Amino acid sequence: MTFRLFNTLSGQLDELAPADGAELRMYACGPTVYDYGHIGNFRTFLQVDVLRRFLHLRGIKVRHVMNITDVDDKIIRNAAAAGLSIGEYTPRFEQAFLDDLDSLRVERPEILSKATEHIPQMVTLIERLAAVDAAYKTEDGSWYFRLAAFPEYGKLSKKDLEGITDGARVDVDEYEKDSARDFALWKASKPGETSWETAIGTGRPGWHLECSAMAMKYLGESFDLHAGGEDLMFPHHENEIAQSESVTHKPLARHWMHVRFLLVDGRKMSKSENNFYTLRDLLLKGYKASAIRLALISVPYRHQLNFTFEGLTEATNAIDRLRTFVARLNQANLAEGTTEALQAAAHKAETDYLAALGNDLNTAEARAPIFDMVRTVNSVLDRLATDAGSIRAGDRASVLAVLDKFDAVFAVIADHDAAPTKAALDWAEEQGLLEKVAPELLVRQGLSDEEIDGLIAERNVARKQRNFRRSDEIRDELAAKGVIIEDSKDGVRWKRK
Repeated sequence: MTFRLFNTLSGQLDELAPADGAELRMYACGPTVYDYGHIGNFRTFLQVDVLRRFLHLRGIKVRHVMNITDVDDKIIRNAAAAGLSIGEYTPRFEQAFLDDLDSLRVERPEILSKATEHIPQMVTLIERLAAVDAAYKTEDGSWYFRLAAFPEYGKLSKKDLEGITDGARVDVDEYEKDSARDFALWKASKPGETSWETAIGTGRPGWHLECSAMAMKYLGESFDLHAGGEDLMFPHHENEIAQSESVTHKPLARHWMHVRFLLVDGRKMSKSENNFYTLRDLLLKGYKASAIRLALISVPYRHQLNFTFEGLTEATNAIDRLRTFVARLNQANLAEGTTEALQAAAHKAETDYLAALGNDLNTAEARAPIFDMVRTVNSVLDRLATDAGSIRAGDRASVLAVLDKFDAVFAVIADHDAAPTKAALDWAEEQGLLEKVAPELLVRQGLSDEEIDGLIAERNVARKQRNFRRSDEIRDELAAKGVIIEDSKDGVRWKRK
């Protein structure tokens, strides 16, 4: 089955496959580590994770490079305000970002590339640009890209840039979205700023240069896919194309994927609107990392996501349904064999699920057949006592195999929620923010699955011994720590609040 993904460069759905037939080479813009990541950032990282997980599910090997921008205007400004060097300031936020990726079950890229460790490659690229008259040095020692040297500028964003003023310059890393001016490749050193002594002068790189140099170092001068948030399309990705293709005369990337940012309750997320949330903010409100993940990926990447707490609750309930269903199915006492109806239901769910993801990663359409299958099988399990042949062990295996393929991409059924919550609590205590934490989290403290199973086993023994006082104590203890247990004819099931 062909995998088609919208290509910003061509403006249409194009097949995405490795050019060499062996390994898909992709570069995805990573974080600028000047602060904690917010949910808008993580929506992009999660959608790229959905992409790479689906590629793996299809048996495609991936070489994924993500940059860590650890020097830029914002980092320099914030580090100076904190009285720290950038080398002292950024590691804390870099580690926080990696911890947050782990909480959201985002697979690590094959290569994480820090900007400050690739200064020689950046200097070489500037030298190559100067050799073809696409870069020039100013009186203060800075280097700029000559926009007039690249007539195709604007081909990615489709902006009309005929009004480019030859020689007009901009030296900030982030600037007006409609500006088309010569941009800084290298910034001459200023008093107190981190700088490097190089063959082109003393200074530090511009933000746009960093990605080009690192992408080409690890993926070659032309690779399969470049991904990032829609806000990076112009000017950042446009500038990457210009400075790379001016020296290589090859497409930097054949395919470009851009993830739309989100709104919060219908408004742009901002601190001034009091609707700005980091991952840790949501964890400390009592929401699970799995629910945050599902909420941020359920709307396809090319559609605007309106993030609401109602939507987060719906994601929580959806995951609970899936986990409860898996537990119920595993505990059912089934005879050997299969049934034609459930084998057909499992096959249809898998086919429709894979087709939806193969059509531009339509995560919304991909969910639907999975939940349809769950409803069908649940209804069969409801009548198992009166119709023992309605579902058999082979049906269970087929249904669980489909759910495994679902979770290979969505990664929400397996319960990994306790650890991220505990990490967030530890962070809140370190930051002096415990008064902002949801009260129930302070008593829960994240029991592990093994601890829960142990308490349930003790309760089962107490019930068999008719020690109902101890049985009730264990139920109450689990409830106080956010774990609900349900007694059923198939045994004891439990779930976290």
